[in-house]
Amino acid sequence: MRILALSHSLPGVTREQMGPHMKAEAARVWELYQAGALREVYFREDGKGAVILLECDSIAEAHSLITSLPLVEKKLIDFDVMGLTPYPGYAALFAEPK
Repeated sequence: MRILALSHSLPGVTREQMGPHMKAEAARVWELYQAGALREVYFREDGKGAVILLECDSIAEAHSLITSLPLVEKKLIDFDVMGLTPYPGYAALFAEPK
């Protein structure tokens, strides 16, 4: 199952507070990537957070992985996690006209 996770900052948290944890964050992201659970990671162009694409068996598993990130564990950021389903509209290209 493809899962999208969008980070958001928490009130009162500064980039300076996150700084000391960035190496551990990158290491955990790398571990999840190597395990095949984290497929892609991006930063939003507007600087308002990260976008992570995961491949997991469930939303619960994705939440568990996201909460294992050091910045989340330390309550410096949080994520909105949502499941994705395939776009069904392509079938209309091949449907018989009525």
